[in-house]
Amino acid sequence: MSRESFQDIKPTIWIGKRGITNVMIDEIRRQLKDRKVVKVRWLRNTEVNPEEIAASAGAVLAEVRGRTLVLTERRNRSPGHNPRNI
Repeated sequence: MSRESFQDIKPTIWIGKRGITNVMIDEIRRQLKDRKVVKVRWLRNTEVNPEEIAASAGAVLAEVRGRTLVLTERRNRSPGHNPRNI
């Protein structure tokens, strides 16, 4: 998927006042497995570290614009790869 088409993707994960949770990271992983690309948005008053979210989910941070980030699945996964160990 090209960068130009990232803007056509609708956010599927919304981060609220509580911030990022383990359940949210698990959902990002699940969606990445199914879709290969996930768009995440967060509230204006919420502190979010996009690099930390990508690392926690075992994903590649493809783009950050304003309060929106795009994650893509890592391409070179080894058979025993466990993203929780990053």
